[in-house]
Amino acid sequence: MSQDNPIIDDYLRMFEQYGDGIEKIYLETPDDRYELLFERAMRLLVKPSAFNFTLPEPFRRTAHRYLAGNPETLRHLEDRETRHFMLAEVHDYVLLNGGLARRRELANQQAAPSE
Repeated sequence: MSQDNPIIDDYLRMFEQYGDGIEKIYLETPDDRYELLFERAMRLLVKPSAFNFTLPEPFRRTAHRYLAGNPETLRHLEDRETRHFMLAEVHDYVLLNGGLARRRELANQQAAPSE
């Protein structure tokens, strides 16, 4: 596991555990299913890594402020729909920033006959 220095695979595994539809969670009726996912995403976003530095700075800045207990950020993110929207945005950005290609690569590796 590379979560001390997150790579794209860490994000893909994390989101994969929650199944399809992450990109639309902000449209669903708010519930607690994604609270742990949100916390995990925040913790990954704050870790320095080459992949994280390719992600938009506002994602990383918000995660740092959230985990530091910044009152304004906590107030903004106390709304579950806002947290869900941020998760959906991070998910989409990861997929667009190499995640889709990496998923295909991993699927091809699994489908290839072993020698």
